[in-house]
Amino acid sequence: MLFTSITFAFFLPLIFILYWAVPKSFRYLVLLAADIFFYMYGGPQFILLIGGIALITWLAGLFMKEGEGKGNKKWLVLSVVFVIGALAFFKYAGFALDTVSSLCSALSIGFHPASLKLALPLGISFYSFAAIGYVVDVYRGKTAPEKNFLKYFTFVAFFPTVLSGPINRAGDILPLINEPKNFDYEEAAAGLRQMLWGFFKKLIVADTLARYVDPVFDNARSYFGLTLIMATVFYTFQIYCDFSGYSDIATGCAALLGIRVSTNFKSPYFSRSDKEFWTRWHISLSSWFRDYVYIPLGGSRVSEARHYLNLMLTMLLSGLWHGADWSFVIWGGLHGAYQVAEDFCHKHLAKKSIRGKKERDIVRSVPWNIGHGILTFGIVSFAWSFFRANNTLDALYIASHMPRGLGHIAGSWIMMLNNMVLDAYKLSWVAGLILVLMIVDFIGLKRDIYRDFAKVPAVLRWIIYTMLTVFVIVMTLNGGRHQEFIYFQF
Repeated sequence: MLFTSITFAFFLPLIFILYWAVPKSFRYLVLLAADIFFYMYGGPQFILLIGGIALITWLAGLFMKEGEGKGNKKWLVLSVVFVIGALAFFKYAGFALDTVSSLCSALSIGFHPASLKLALPLGISFYSFAAIGYVVDVYRGKTAPEKNFLKYFTFVAFFPTVLSGPINRAGDILPLINEPKNFDYEEAAAGLRQMLWGFFKKLIVADTLARYVDPVFDNARSYFGLTLIMATVFYTFQIYCDFSGYSDIATGCAALLGIRVSTNFKSPYFSRSDKEFWTRWHISLSSWFRDYVYIPLGGSRVSEARHYLNLMLTMLLSGLWHGADWSFVIWGGLHGAYQVAEDFCHKHLAKKSIRGKKERDIVRSVPWNIGHGILTFGIVSFAWSFFRANNTLDALYIASHMPRGLGHIAGSWIMMLNNMVLDAYKLSWVAGLILVLMIVDFIGLKRDIYRDFAKVPAVLRWIIYTMLTVFVIVMTLNGGRHQEFIYFQF
């Protein structure tokens, strides 16, 4: 079920009323029913898969006993192998066969397997990681095993986040399922405000930008120079508004039910380094990889060379998690290389007075912050071209043809406008939307904007609510181009 569908507009109020109407001890059953209906609405065929993953990890956690290291490790390994195996089969089996076939063809070896095209179960990358996180945390003693399978399944399949995150941690969500909070009007109101802003980002900003991004990237080899650069910059904002818009709606839905999920985005395009970017972008995933991959590999408490290897491996795996294509691996590798270069420069080329200090603890000048912010935005945007490209060859073409023709500024600008069917009005409209987005994000650097907005005088607040709601509805119905959320494919 899509957050942007009419069905969801009826579904959410019904669940909200039922959830708060029943006694606390039965609220998890309302959530469970909502989870199952929500997930099966798009097709019931994969409910057994998510149920199987939940059952295996729940049993593994249940079988673990305090003080039994080797015995507990056995259950940990078995359950993680099962979940990773299911994820690999559905998401990467076809990619692996195609890669082997291409390699054999290059070496003149006769290997021509049948093409394996499997339907990707909705949300498998997200609920798989949530389940793995649970069983690892039980093994580490950070989370107590949940004895009620229905409550555990409610956590794994939690409908606001099951399809595209944020990736929940059992220690944050299960206590709220076991002991629901009392209704909090301020929390619910903040959730509705966050949902409204999420709908604006998705339906107005992201879907508007898609009109100009998709024609270029879907026929990338017909363009070069400024056209590819502008399409990449537009996509940089499109994917942010699309994915963070989903996260805002999901977080707001959870808040309506008294459940606070983790923050997934925090003004990422104001970052001053790639490392900082990953503390602000898809935070639930980057923190998952930090806790369950990077730190177990040794993190930064190893030799410098090993530290850089850990960074690269973590970011390469992050890229592969996003999609079964080498372009995603390259995207992850670019971010790994950025972070290795940043760390090396900080350790060996920076002044001695700032070595060993965390970036957020260092007072920098305004020009330094602006300069590093622009540089970070540039390298992150360049990496997004690999993420958006339809395949690896297109990605390499885009990267190699971006500089072409830039010597003729006026000609490149006119060609870009013609190629992307942009005029002064359309360009001003897009620039205005991005400006509004960045202003709100800038304010959000220091404030909880969804809660602080409650301090605005009631009359003005309701005027803004009404205008924004009407604006989103009218613009969506009046020629709006509705697209599925980008992260549904992952």
